[in-house]
Amino acid sequence: MSKIMGNFMARFKLTLEYDGSAYHGWQLQKDGASVQGKLMDAVREALGVTKFELYGAGRTDAGVHALGQVAHLDIETRMTPAQIRRSINDALPATISIINVQSVLKSFHARYDATSRSYIYQISTRKSAFAKRYAYWVKDHLDVEAMQIAAKAMVGMKNFQSFGDKDSETKSTMVEVTDVRVYYYGSSIIINVVGSHFLWKMVRRMVGVLIEVGRGNIDLRRVESYFRFYSQEPAQFTVPPSGLYLERVEYGDSSTEQYESMPLLFVR
Repeated sequence: MSKIMGNFMARFKLTLEYDGSAYHGWQLQKDGASVQGKLMDAVREALGVTKFELYGAGRTDAGVHALGQVAHLDIETRMTPAQIRRSINDALPATISIINVQSVLKSFHARYDATSRSYIYQISTRKSAFAKRYAYWVKDHLDVEAMQIAAKAMVGMKNFQSFGDKDSETKSTMVEVTDVRVYYYGSSIIINVVGSHFLWKMVRRMVGVLIEVGRGNIDLRRVESYFRFYSQEPAQFTVPPSGLYLERVEYGDSSTEQYESMPLLFVR
């Protein structure tokens, strides 16, 4: 158990949102701004400390947003969770905001204790002056009903090797996806994917495949074949990160906070 100046460190669970447009993802980078890096800078500035540990529930790629990212912070402080939230938020850039801070047991781990993660992808069906950073404009007409049928083929414990990319931290390509929903919201088509965890670029390739189904370029049989045999085809359909949001991280208990889960901007 870590100690600083003879005192036990406390662990806090942070829930935060961010506009990922200007960042090279969540994870700390040697070159380039990251969300984790900005958060660590804010902790140093706001709390006046140099010794602390910060772990996120998962990485988001460059340009990907978050509505409910979770991290845990180990730090020596007498401040209340509300004071920590207010102080760190004051030191953060406008594109990152801590929604909630709560004291948790030292056994809690933001990444390893997570039971599921939910992502939202926003597709705009029309050109919007405001949505370029927050949605992906698809000019072609999309058959949403066909996309919904194909989405069901992606649910279950399956081998998603055709949808992933090389990642030194990933040992297995087996992933349990518990839900994939496709629906209209105004002039947007929303794809919501929930699973135990996700491979690098997996969600963006799932969305890309569903878009090709909607265009009529891929049928259900082709989608099902990606899980039986490895194919490099889904990589060709990788959609931009601008429309992707980490919506929520669940921990399998009733205390999980419920926050507004809509993307930053819906195209109406």
